[in-house]
Amino acid sequence: MPLVRRLVHLIWGDQLDAALRPLVAQGLASSLAASAGWSFLGIWAIKELRAGQTALGLAFTVGAVLGALTGYAAGHASDYVGRRPLILVGWAGQALVPLGLLAAGHHVLVGLAVLTLEGVFSSLGHAADSALVADLVPPERIEQSYAAIRVGSNLGVTLGPPIGGALLLGHRWPVFFVGVAILGAIAWLIALVYLPRTGEYAPEAPPERGSFGVIRRDYAFLLYMGASILASMTYVGFETLLPISLTKSHGLEPATWGFLVIVNPALVTLVQLRLTRRVASVPPALKLAIAMPLMGLPFLLLRVSAAIPFVALVIFLFVIGEMLWIPTSQSVVAAFAPIDLRGAYMGAFGSSWAIAWALGPFAGLQVRDAFGDDTMWLCVSAVSLLARVAGTAAVCGRWSATTKPPVASPP
Repeated sequence: MPLVRRLVHLIWGDQLDAALRPLVAQGLASSLAASAGWSFLGIWAIKELRAGQTALGLAFTVGAVLGALTGYAAGHASDYVGRRPLILVGWAGQALVPLGLLAAGHHVLVGLAVLTLEGVFSSLGHAADSALVADLVPPERIEQSYAAIRVGSNLGVTLGPPIGGALLLGHRWPVFFVGVAILGAIAWLIALVYLPRTGEYAPEAPPERGSFGVIRRDYAFLLYMGASILASMTYVGFETLLPISLTKSHGLEPATWGFLVIVNPALVTLVQLRLTRRVASVPPALKLAIAMPLMGLPFLLLRVSAAIPFVALVIFLFVIGEMLWIPTSQSVVAAFAPIDLRGAYMGAFGSSWAIAWALGPFAGLQVRDAFGDDTMWLCVSAVSLLARVAGTAAVCGRWSATTKPPVASPP
C-alpha cells in the first residue's frame, strides 16, 4: 500500500533497523489497545462501577506499586527465560483485563482489584521489551532505536482514545470492553508471530549471579534511578496536574485542553527521531542536563499567564525536553547494565515510572490544595532541577569510571 509506506517513511524515515520493525509494530498495537481502554477506566469506575473517588485513587496507587515491583521481577526473569515469554504473558494479561472488568459487573471490590492488574501486566510486557531493544541492535544504534519504539508507542497513544470513544458511542460498556480486549489480542498475536526469540546482541547464557546484589552495590545506577523517579514525577505533572490546574484555577475549557494537548503526540511523532539523530553526538550528561529542567521550568510561565499562547509555549518546551530525556535515559540504563543482567536493570529502571505515578499526583495535589497553583509549579520546577543534578552526577560518575562513554555515538 503506497499510502501506508509513505506514512511510515514520513514518521520513521529509511533508517529503521529491520530487526526492530516487529517490536515497533507490536509496541504501536499494544499502546493503542492500552490507551483505548485506560483513557476511560476512571469514568467507568465512577459512573458504572459506583466506586468512590478515594477507593479509585487507592486502586490506582496499589496498581502503581504492584507495577513497580513487577517491573523489576519481570526484567530479572527475562534474563533467565528470555524476553519473548514475558512479553507474551504481559500482553495476554492486557487483553484479558477488559474482560475481567466486564465480568466484575457492579462488584466494586472485584472491579477495583482487576483494575490494579492493569499495571502489573503492563510492567511485565514493558520490562522485557525494553531489554529486547538492546538485544536486537548494536550499541551505537540503541538511542535511536528507543526513539523509534517511542514514536510507535506514541502513535498508538494518539490513535487509542478516539477508537475507545467510538466503541463507547451509546454508552455501551460491554461493547467497549470486548472491543478493547480484541485490540489487546491483536497486539498479543503480533508478538506471538513476529517477535524474535533472541537477538544478535543478547547475552549468550543466563546470568550466574543474583541481580539484586549487583544493583544494590551499583551506586551510580541507584542515583540514576532516583533521578529518573524525580524526572518521571515532572512528566506526571504534565499528564495530571496541568489539566487540573488549567481547568480548575484558570477557567480553561476541557475541550480546549483536548486540542492543546495534541501538540505533544504530534511533535513526538514527527520530530522525535529527527531530533534524536541531530543530537546523537552530544554527550548523554549534557542532553540530560538540558532536558530535565526543560521539562519542569516552563511551568513557571503559568505564574505569569495561563493564556492559550503561554500554555502552548509551556507544552512545546516540555515536549522538547521530554524528547531529549526519554531515549537518552533508556540508552544510558542499557549501557549501565551488565549484559547478563540487562533485563533486571531495565525492569528496575521501568519501575521508576510506576513509583512516580504513585507519588506524583498525590504529592502535587496536596501542595496545590494547601498552598495553591503557584507553589505547586515551584515544587515541580524544583523537582526537575534535582533530577538534573542527580542524573548528570550519576552519568558523569559512571563515565569517569570507564574508558569510554556510557553510550557510544553513531559514526
